[in-house]
Amino acid sequence: MKPEQFMRLQHAELEHLTRRHFLSKCTTGLGAMWLAGMTGRAWGNAGVLKKDPANPLIPSVPQFAAKAKRVIYLHMAGAPSQHELFDYKPELKKLNGQECPKEFLEGKQFAFIQGVPKMLGPQYEFQQYGKSGTWVSDRLPHFSSVVDDVCFIKSMYTDQFNHGPAQLLVHTGTQNLGAPSIGAWATYGLGSENQNLPGYIVLTSGGKNPDAGKSVWGSGYLPSVYQGVQCRSEGDPVLYLSDPAGVSRAMRRRSLDALDRINQKIATEVGDPETVTRIAQYEMAYRMQASATDAFDIKQESESTHAMYGTQLGKESFANNCLLARRLAERGVRYIQLFHWGWDSHGAGANEALNGGFKDRCKEVDQPMTALLKDLKQRGLLEDTLVVWGGEFGRTPMLENRGGNDNKFIGRDHNPGGFTIWMAGGGVKPGISYGETDPIGYEATIDKVSLHDLHATLMHLMGFDHERFTFMANGAPQRLTNITKPGTKVVKGVLS
Repeated sequence: MKPEQFMRLQHAELEHLTRRHFLSKCTTGLGAMWLAGMTGRAWGNAGVLKKDPANPLIPSVPQFAAKAKRVIYLHMAGAPSQHELFDYKPELKKLNGQECPKEFLEGKQFAFIQGVPKMLGPQYEFQQYGKSGTWVSDRLPHFSSVVDDVCFIKSMYTDQFNHGPAQLLVHTGTQNLGAPSIGAWATYGLGSENQNLPGYIVLTSGGKNPDAGKSVWGSGYLPSVYQGVQCRSEGDPVLYLSDPAGVSRAMRRRSLDALDRINQKIATEVGDPETVTRIAQYEMAYRMQASATDAFDIKQESESTHAMYGTQLGKESFANNCLLARRLAERGVRYIQLFHWGWDSHGAGANEALNGGFKDRCKEVDQPMTALLKDLKQRGLLEDTLVVWGGEFGRTPMLENRGGNDNKFIGRDHNPGGFTIWMAGGGVKPGISYGETDPIGYEATIDKVSLHDLHATLMHLMGFDHERFTFMANGAPQRLTNITKPGTKVVKGVLS
């Protein structure tokens, strides 16, 4: 954008803002000059970041030195059972088949359980692995080899017990629609190391999107350029990325230039910064035509790499997405979010049974997520790449029933009181387990970690003070972590 165009845009914007918005957004004057001189950084007062809407993904300096330059978040949509994976409870095994004590049911909300259910012990065998002696079930034979690189948090809890609100809370900090996702905050705060690809990319597998829909990677009240861009692991990474038949690259450029002139005129007349953002997004799409095609071409990888990940060329799969995540991390994408659907193990049908579909889901993710950690580590990327794995809540230590009758297959109901996530790389301690649930894995009891605590920790690893990283919206500074509930903390026990 030329200097005179930028000046006209600023003038038009001020004409269209109310006095209240003008006072809240104005960054000119002696005060701002003093602040810029004192800090020499892009951060304004109260943790508000000053961004150029014409170049929204230019890298920014975080508030302090970051351990994680990028994040790969692996979400198992539907909530995997911690009792069959990581949270081994011998006491629960002893109680298998007995009626659930009434004190475990009083005051609890369940999605389906009614009456008095039976206790359900772990359905698979556990062993200890690595120097850390971490308990892992036999459903994850590959993953058991990398536990010394992993930090487990076994004391997670949430206050949501339905999938949609719980997924929103995990990824946006609130169970309500309209808030930015963690990836949007990260990309807004850090920008991107690659101006030819989106800073925030989403990959899905398992046949369906998460229950909460695309809101879990939305930008909320942040500019729309920071929302996640959903890409595909087969065909064009983004629909309509290729030029239509008969349209040359030069013709595409001329069309885009004409569209840019129209948008520039609207931006000058109306003063809406989102119009300038739209121009930047069109330019990004043009650059992506070459860069995205290369980044998503996993055929370039060696046979040994494909064997390590267990990829399936030409198909949508979690394995393909894990390999893509490594390729995107190499190319400077800031936040890479993978969703794998199908973990809702109620036992109402074979596909959602712990002795059915659950086994399939474990097999689908075990080898690829292990390969991702090993691959990042051997390439020197794990040190500054934070990998996070988890669901939206846990599962009950009781056998699920419907209408007081046991389900046809073996399953567990939703449990917000305690569940496990793991992290690796990017500034977290390897080979440790943090926090505990009670003897039957029902409630987090020792070193409890809320989702807001997790968010504060992720922000800290990326170089942000979660209380001072804010964005002005609706007349007030907004942030990822909860403003109304005090006590949110960085979990220092997991930091290296």
